[in-house]
Amino acid sequence: MSLIPFTGPWTRSEAAHLLRRTMFGPTHQQITAITNMTMTDAVNQLLTVGSLTPPLAYDAGETVVAQGQTWVNSLYPSNPVSNQLCEMARVKSLTGWLMQNMNYQSMDISQKMFFFWHNHFGAAFSSDARATYTYLELLRTSSLGNVKQLVKDVTLDPAMLLFLNGNTNSVQHPNENYARELLELFTIGKGDQIAAGDYSNYTELDVASGAKILSGYLVQGIRSSTLTAAQTLFLNPLHDTSTKTLSYHFGNATVSNAGAQEYANYIDIIFQQPQVATFLCTELYRFFVNYDITNDVETNVIPELAQTLISNNYDILPVLQELFTSQHFYDVALRGSIIRSPLETVFSMLNSTETQINVDLATDYNLYLNIYYAAANMGLDFINPTSVAGWEAFYLSPAYSRLWINSTTIKFRFDIATGLCVYGIPINGYTLKIDTIPFLNNLSIPSDADAVIDDICELFIAKPVDATTHADLVNLLTNNLPTFEWTLQYNEYLNDPTNPTFVDPVRYRVQLVLDRIFKLPQYQMF
Repeated sequence: MSLIPFTGPWTRSEAAHLLRRTMFGPTHQQITAITNMTMTDAVNQLLTVGSLTPPLAYDAGETVVAQGQTWVNSLYPSNPVSNQLCEMARVKSLTGWLMQNMNYQSMDISQKMFFFWHNHFGAAFSSDARATYTYLELLRTSSLGNVKQLVKDVTLDPAMLLFLNGNTNSVQHPNENYARELLELFTIGKGDQIAAGDYSNYTELDVASGAKILSGYLVQGIRSSTLTAAQTLFLNPLHDTSTKTLSYHFGNATVSNAGAQEYANYIDIIFQQPQVATFLCTELYRFFVNYDITNDVETNVIPELAQTLISNNYDILPVLQELFTSQHFYDVALRGSIIRSPLETVFSMLNSTETQINVDLATDYNLYLNIYYAAANMGLDFINPTSVAGWEAFYLSPAYSRLWINSTTIKFRFDIATGLCVYGIPINGYTLKIDTIPFLNNLSIPSDADAVIDDICELFIAKPVDATTHADLVNLLTNNLPTFEWTLQYNEYLNDPTNPTFVDPVRYRVQLVLDRIFKLPQYQMF
């Protein structure tokens, strides 16, 4: 195994695999569009990050800005009760907006990369929705940029300072929380313990020295009625001005007092260690390719990715270009090797069937809020990772993504499938349901039962299904009639598309097929 460029034929199979791994569910048309490009152009198309309209006020608790306007740079009410109600309204708005972004994804990797970095820098909701929004947008807009700069930006972000107590870290009262996670989770990794207080890549001395280096920061403006944003302040009297010495893992480097710039000097020293690139590229590999790091991958694939990251001064884009254009990424054996997370499960159902919520602002956000709660019930509370390490399914060996599935969560998956496909899910007076007619009409040959099943399987299943499964799905679509009967039935609908006598049976048969697909073991893998 190595990262030699992919030289095989660029077919719908490879295009679908690329899109399934880099998006929250591609459509049939998107697979077609990518197939009609060269592989290099397709990858370049995906490796972009656009702008987004910020979240909007929609809940009665928001009393500062008008409904339908954004609150991200606004004040909070001075009254404590109103202040709390406003915060609750903004959290709901932010949560609904995040889910909406996944449903209205562009044909690029930005939402998946945002998911990756949110798991990597596992900070939960802050006590100020504006600060949370700013932090999450930092992760999204920087997701394909320079990792070293992103670590620096995250280090001083108000939401992260609050989450890991960096705002209480001073020369008088050192707090090691962020200093520890900066090394263990965000940059170089802990590795095995090799002696008391000494791990593969750093020591407890480095944690203590790091806390001193990172001292002196405060956060002001949290839910303020006078400041429109949370702000990070550096106060020199709170900063440890001594010269700090790092361990032999960092060449016994010294970090002298540099005031507000000292943190950046320290991070530069950390990034001089090649293990940082190895640690980050291992996470990228587990997220996009396979959680199982074999000896071959560890020897031949990860080092190449790491060297690319180092050679490009820790810009992430060249690493992803190399990975997504490699022979290794398209290895058939690696397809279907990762279990979908709850969000990938739900939004694959919605996005690949072209189901976008578009009722009105309040209804839309409330529907998305319920999708958020559904994902939380399946183990993925999106803005509240299980810990600062992220969700266990991305790091806990040896189970990894298998942790998404248990007797409780699989029932939720099946219930959501049946709700979206067959019965509809009633929420606040609106019923959320996949409309299978436009979905069907946009497939390659809607009148051909075998082609319909081929297209649906291509969208939702990573590897070709066996002949028996394919035949069962065709029979479910045709109600066990010969396939020409489906052609007749579909053409009757086309000739009279508003007549329930003809449209309802077509809609229902596709609903049953999707419901079956979403409950197959093969669907849970992508």
